[in-house]
Amino acid sequence: MRDMTPSGRNEGPTPADAARGRPLLDLVLETIWCSGSMSRADLARGLGLSRSTVSELVSRLLETELVVEGVEGPSRGGRRPILLEFREDAHLILGVEMGASHVGIALTDLRGRVLWYEEEDHPVREDPAGTRAHIRAMFETALDAAPLSDARDRLMGIGIAVPSPVDPRYPDRLATEVLPRWEGRSGFAELSEAFGVPVLVDNDANLGAVAELWWGAGQDVDHFTFIKLATGIGAGHIVKGDVYRGATSVAGEIGHMSVDPTGEPCICGNRGCLTTVAGTRALLRRAETLIAEYPNSPLASEPVTLRALEQASLSRDPLATEVIREAAHHLGVAISGMINLMNPGAVILGGSLTRVGDALLIPLRKAVVRRTLVSSVAASDIRLSALGDSSIAVGATTYVLASALADPSLFPTYRS
Repeated sequence: MRDMTPSGRNEGPTPADAARGRPLLDLVLETIWCSGSMSRADLARGLGLSRSTVSELVSRLLETELVVEGVEGPSRGGRRPILLEFREDAHLILGVEMGASHVGIALTDLRGRVLWYEEEDHPVREDPAGTRAHIRAMFETALDAAPLSDARDRLMGIGIAVPSPVDPRYPDRLATEVLPRWEGRSGFAELSEAFGVPVLVDNDANLGAVAELWWGAGQDVDHFTFIKLATGIGAGHIVKGDVYRGATSVAGEIGHMSVDPTGEPCICGNRGCLTTVAGTRALLRRAETLIAEYPNSPLASEPVTLRALEQASLSRDPLATEVIREAAHHLGVAISGMINLMNPGAVILGGSLTRVGDALLIPLRKAVVRRTLVSSVAASDIRLSALGDSSIAVGATTYVLASALADPSLFPTYRS
């Protein structure tokens, strides 16, 4: 798959794309997707093609039903042109966020609009067969609930975000250190067989970064890092509009950066990894140990969950404030090192912990400023994702969409 940047962020494909040998029919399709709607004359001008060539290519695209003729456009002196429109509901995509202890499912159209989303708790790390069955059942629910009666027929692909490094050459392999019960294999081929569509798999933080690049806080930045704060902590790096994977596709494992060499053991075999002090389970353990010091905290009278911790923080509870402040300090240590090394244009924070907003962001920014070169931190704007709980699952559907725009044979109607 070529670079993950939607060409529409700029001007869409250009004559240079044709010079690189990309099929003209593919270029025309992506150009119409990027613009939303445009005339045949605008297509010819934008791609440097003759009107007769464009007319022939458009006739072929109309047969795929991915492109339709829409309303009349403004006149430039002659007859008003008929605008060509990309049919955004021609196909649907299912996306999965597979967390350590939950599954989130999104159903989107070909513009990334979420038609259905639901998240359910499930012991993903301990139950591979049950997780696959749970995902399949949620897919059935999503398709039944879709606003289109023929949703199953329109399904074109499935994207799955996993909490593990993924090598694109071997997408079925999962890291045994992170998901030992899965024994190194995802087994997602059964989902492809059940629904009759391809399944694409990638790391959850990478796909969070893709979602931000296409639809979120990374649309105006070509170099940025997305950090997912959850049970585990991971980073997805976007460099020149593409996911940076590293030599062996494990770039971004910031959660296994040691911030306390004498700290708690981590599942990776190291000690004092960032996840052991700022991951969800670490935050809940820390809150429980502080209850004796803050007996009047609302957390002292109810089970300590992440949602309860977030609510207490938003209410400025001293115990919750201390837990979030400590987490911000540890995150700041790791993020400042990453900024000094990578010099990203932005750092985008995602995951449920970001719901506490400034309670996390302000102390984290202070911790980063103290530890980075002035020029590096000045270039790295630390932001919160605004895409909500469905962002990683939407990143998974976007992975399928980006792959199809790069290789339109993934669109069933284009292929036929």
